[in-house]
Amino acid sequence: MAPHSHKLLADLERIALAGDARVPSLQAVADLLRDAGGYRWAGLYDVDHAAGAVRIIVWSGSGSPAFPTFPITKGLTSAVVSGLGTINVGDVASDPRYLTAFGTTRSEIIVPVFDKEGNVVGTIDIESEHLNAFGPEVQALLEASSRVIRPLWFKAARE
Repeated sequence: MAPHSHKLLADLERIALAGDARVPSLQAVADLLRDAGGYRWAGLYDVDHAAGAVRIIVWSGSGSPAFPTFPITKGLTSAVVSGLGTINVGDVASDPRYLTAFGTTRSEIIVPVFDKEGNVVGTIDIESEHLNAFGPEVQALLEASSRVIRPLWFKAARE
């Protein structure tokens, strides 16, 4: 990982361990991830297996997603939740699973957040208006970020 990656991970760890309320902490994470990569949009989602739904918690960027809540079986997220790990699509127009959230999105990466048993409890979703925006180094950094911010999915009463 690039040297700036260590600073990003340290900043994310400070947010995750600060003890602040869940939603403001996650908002700070979304803002930091979006700014760090210069991306158009970043969102953090809860995955509710019991309800069969994925729900936006926070986002950073221009506007809310077209699907703030959607079935766990839909979109690129369905592949993440079903155990395929990170989904990195360089051209969303070529992937029939893509749910159009923003018409200008060209590439998207969705990274799972796991509980201790390996179940997906949340996702990091980053979208770019550029094709192939997320190379292997970016994917590795986002996967490391997921591990660092995981405690925020287990705050009491989902503040």
